[in-house]
Amino acid sequence: MTTFEPDGAEWTYASRKLITARLVTLWVTLLVLAVVAVVVGVLTSPWVFTAGVVLLLIGVWSSWVIVRQVTAHAWLEREDDLVIKRGRMWRTVTVVPYGRMQYVEVEAGPLVRSLGIAEVQLHTASPGSDARIAGVPAAEAARLRDRLASRGEAQLAGL
Repeated sequence: MTTFEPDGAEWTYASRKLITARLVTLWVTLLVLAVVAVVVGVLTSPWVFTAGVVLLLIGVWSSWVIVRQVTAHAWLEREDDLVIKRGRMWRTVTVVPYGRMQYVEVEAGPLVRSLGIAEVQLHTASPGSDARIAGVPAAEAARLRDRLASRGEAQLAGL
């Protein structure tokens, strides 16, 4: 067992549709910024057009980072807890005992909903816990929410 990989772990990875959702958000934002740069460039100085090149470079770099981030995001359901891992360079592993869960939420904005994915967020007694699983297929998100809630209730009942 390593720090980031429990022995015999069968991770469930985030859907690759999350890459599409994040790329669409990124490029729409960059497009709006590019339009602003063009307007400012026309009104002031043509040197402002270099902002377009900078935005393109930021877009390419950010796209690569998004793909790397999403492909590193996974979760693992164990007997007593849920393990969530994310990150490649700065890795994070979060372990949430079922008995500490207060409630489980499923969130999906219009873009991710149209792609058939959702985000599952676990709320615990600790305000600092960041137990969030993005890119879960919608049907799996509902099933995961129900299963985690029932496991949490069962663990609390055992106290």
